[in-house]
Amino acid sequence: MYKIVFATSNQGKMREIRAILQDTEAEILSMKEAGVFLEIEENGTTFTENAIIKAQAVAQALSGKEGFQADCVVLADDSGLEIDCLGGEPGIYSARYLGEETPFDRKSQDFLRRLEGVADDKRTARFVCAIAAVWSDGGVYTTLGTIEGRIGHELKGDNGFGYDPIFYLPEYGCTAAELSDEEKNRISHRSRALEQMKPELMKRMSR
Repeated sequence: MYKIVFATSNQGKMREIRAILQDTEAEILSMKEAGVFLEIEENGTTFTENAIIKAQAVAQALSGKEGFQADCVVLADDSGLEIDCLGGEPGIYSARYLGEETPFDRKSQDFLRRLEGVADDKRTARFVCAIAAVWSDGGVYTTLGTIEGRIGHELKGDNGFGYDPIFYLPEYGCTAAELSDEEKNRISHRSRALEQMKPELMKRMSR
C-alpha cells in the first residue's frame, strides 16, 4: 500500500489530514508512527520554505529505512495566522509566539488584548497553509491554501486547536472552533492546500 508520511506529531492535525486524504486509499502515518523522531529547525522566511525544510528533513531520515521506497511520499505543512492590522503577525511564528510551550489560549488572549478597541472591519485576518511533498526520488511539489476571516472579541468554541477559537468566519457566523469537523475539513486552509495536492499525489500513486 502506498504510504503518506506527514511530518507532524500533532494528533488534531493528523485527524484532519486523514479525513481529507481518506479517498487516496493510502496508509497515512505521522512522522513518529513512521519511526522518525526529529527536532526540525524551521528557519525559512515563508510558510512554503518551512514546509519544504520539514518534508526534506523527514524524507532524509526515512531514506535509510526499509519502508521509504518509491511507494512513499513525505508531506509537511507550515501554517499560521496573519492579522492584517498587526502587520501580518504572528505569521510564520504562529506556533512560537510567546514561546512554543505557551498554551494557545494564552497566545489568543494576548492578541485579543492587543486588538482591544479595533473595529471589526480592521480585524481582518487569514489562516495560511503551505504543503510540501517530497518523494523518494527527491522531487518536490508545493501548494498553498488560505481562508479569510477576522479576529473575534473572545474565545469561542472547543472543536478546534491553535487559534481557531478567535478566528471568526462572518459567512458562517461562528469561529473556526465552532465548526463541525466535517465543515472545517471542507473549508479550512489545510483542506484547500491538500485538495490542490491530491491530483499530484494521485498521479504519482498511479505510476
